[in-house]
Amino acid sequence: MAQPTLINKIQRRFGPMGTATAVLSFLIFAVVTACTNESRAKPNFIFKPKAEGASSGPIAKIGNEEITEEMLIGDERLEFVDLNKKIYDFKMERLNKLLEEKLIGAEAKKANMSLPEYIEKKVVGGSIKVSNSEIEKFIDDRRLPRAQIDKDEETKKKVRGQISAFIENEKKQTKVANYVAKLTAGHPVEVYFTKPRFQFNVDISKSPILGSKDAPVTIIEYSDFQCPYCSKAAMTVNQIKKKFGGKVKVVFKHFPLPIHREARPASEASMCVHDQNPDKFWKYHDLLFANQDKFDEASLEKFAKDAGVNVDKFKDCFKSGKFRETVQKDYMDGDKLGVKSTPTFFVNGQLVSGAQPIEVFSDVIEEEIALAKK
Repeated sequence: MAQPTLINKIQRRFGPMGTATAVLSFLIFAVVTACTNESRAKPNFIFKPKAEGASSGPIAKIGNEEITEEMLIGDERLEFVDLNKKIYDFKMERLNKLLEEKLIGAEAKKANMSLPEYIEKKVVGGSIKVSNSEIEKFIDDRRLPRAQIDKDEETKKKVRGQISAFIENEKKQTKVANYVAKLTAGHPVEVYFTKPRFQFNVDISKSPILGSKDAPVTIIEYSDFQCPYCSKAAMTVNQIKKKFGGKVKVVFKHFPLPIHREARPASEASMCVHDQNPDKFWKYHDLLFANQDKFDEASLEKFAKDAGVNVDKFKDCFKSGKFRETVQKDYMDGDKLGVKSTPTFFVNGQLVSGAQPIEVFSDVIEEEIALAKK
């Protein structure tokens, strides 16, 4: 067999990228990671184990100054929480895998079957069918670009095949998870690590709030009206409210990114609507996200009229810049927390980054509701 050429290796490594792009990326990588004649000196570190039983205190010492974990993390608190969440998710994924192997494995052994065979025949119960309506719903729910998906028959068939395989796998995993849940119903699994939470204090007294003030779950959302992912997230938030009702309240915080020049005026306009009628804010909120290509002043005024507020009062408020500082404060508070992208959510202190599907939020919300009952 012929040995793979350098180009073959690059293409295997970089996947579907064009060869020229792949070669350029490979060369940049090679330059960055190449050896030099000079070795880089390292500080003189002495690693010392913590005293037995010590769970807090300094984690380093520079001269006579003790360095705490808070000092070490500094402005990267959110990134630190995100990293810890990824570690937690990895541990839970591995724990669930071990549960499958040990608990379902024991059932398979009794039935004199291999684990994959038992799962396929006894847990999943044969082939899983995915209907066309489920595929179409998947496309609509995730707002996938139909124009690109349906541009030709080959792409249409290929993408729908991939979606079908994804849904099929999700259904299979759901059946396996439900089976494991049944096996552990009378025998809870003891877990000695906890999900990381983000401890922070943000003033929400003047922020738009959707839902009951007494709701056990508070979702603080940092969002940008010009961000396409935030538009997707807004639809998910509406789904959350329909599903959980009075158990959840949503707090909207403005985080207009500098790259979105029209987002900040839209945020100020939305607060002018909120100033007249807090309930109307959410209708205006939906109108903005549904029309992200129309943020000129005339459109902002039209949306205010459509939302049902007094347009003359809206104009006076908007032109005066009444809520310029409010929006800026939201942005600065988010920046201090470590928010770098939108949308960013905190669900009772649990971090959810990006426009995640409702299933991700549901898992976190259900956990928090269960905790509130204890």
